[in-house]
Amino acid sequence: MMKADATRTANVEKHIQALHTTLKITAAEEAQWANVAQTMRGSAIELDKAIDKREANIGSATAVDDLKAYGDIAQAHVDSVKRLAAAFSPLYSAMSDDQKKVADGVFAQRPHANKKVAKAMN
Repeated sequence: MMKADATRTANVEKHIQALHTTLKITAAEEAQWANVAQTMRGSAIELDKAIDKREANIGSATAVDDLKAYGDIAQAHVDSVKRLAAAFSPLYSAMSDDQKKVADGVFAQRPHANKKVAKAMN
């Protein structure tokens, strides 16, 4: 589990750095960005805990136990998205219109929107 946690932590750090670059965070936005990044890190830890708990019981869990554990993982994800939205909102308000367009595409989670974002970044 520790190796998986380390891998997930590394992936979160890569994602944070990629977002920082993609969103073109300015020096004036760094303090707000730091809050977003810390929120992402904290959420990843909470999600790791829920995943680790499920994986620790995988051999002995009943179907009901497994469903509850999956519900805990899903709830951790929901909670993390809400925390991220709250942390991201002040940063988004401070962004330029161009940055907002990129952010809108990044967070849209639609394949065609992400292609437009990728094209805009090139």
